[in-house]
Amino acid sequence: MEILKAIILGIIQGLTEFLPVSSSGHLEIAKCIFSSEILAKESMLMTVVLHFATALSTIVIFRKDLVEIFSGLFQFKNNESFWFSVKIILSMVPAVFVGLFFENEIEALFGGQLILVGCMLLITALLLFLADKAKYAEKTVGIKDAILIGISQAIAILPGISRSGATISTAVLLGIDKEKAARFSFLMVVPLILGKMAKDIFSGEISYESSSFLPLLVGFIFAFFTGLIACKWMIKLVKNSQLKYFAYYCFAVGVIVILLFVNSSFPCQ
Repeated sequence: MEILKAIILGIIQGLTEFLPVSSSGHLEIAKCIFSSEILAKESMLMTVVLHFATALSTIVIFRKDLVEIFSGLFQFKNNESFWFSVKIILSMVPAVFVGLFFENEIEALFGGQLILVGCMLLITALLLFLADKAKYAEKTVGIKDAILIGISQAIAILPGISRSGATISTAVLLGIDKEKAARFSFLMVVPLILGKMAKDIFSGEISYESSSFLPLLVGFIFAFFTGLIACKWMIKLVKNSQLKYFAYYCFAVGVIVILLFVNSSFPCQ
């Protein structure tokens, strides 16, 4: 994999992991444009590295929150930290269930299924538009809310459905404060990313060659620093009700992808 491709994929992952435009959808589009060679097994290692970079950027930004979550979980005290930890765990259950029992079906969706990506981007656009129009609220995340947000995260496994867009939109539509919704959305995904990484690494399906070290390093660096910027930016955007602009973007990209796919204009078709 060339350095330039690693840089582009790193930037795409760093931006789209936090911005509500679907990182999986954009990576599928990028992989298709770069031709099928990037869809080989060695690209799986790059995907793991890029996800680790964005998970690390989340950990850096929310390090105090994560310390609070772990301390609350292991202290077993009936306080706010403990119940917040419980809500994070509950929110993970739907995605873990889908990932464990529908793994083969999910993998089948990540092989140049660009018509699916385009349609899901349109759904993401609708969710973002509705969330942007939602009235101001000060509600915090409850147990039931955590489960519903978790279901949204599970659905967002589909390429083209933005995970942050789906979870934040769901939270906002449930009447949760927008800043709290963004915080919960970013924190709830960290354990899932780390768990998925561990599973991929120990699966034995990842191949590595010493010649790929530099592209992996470059991709990691760009994804990490881009992720830091995007995460902070996203919190401000959600707080200031500016999701509609991402709705317009997702709608435009979705339509373009569908039209190009219908006209067989993608290299991977």
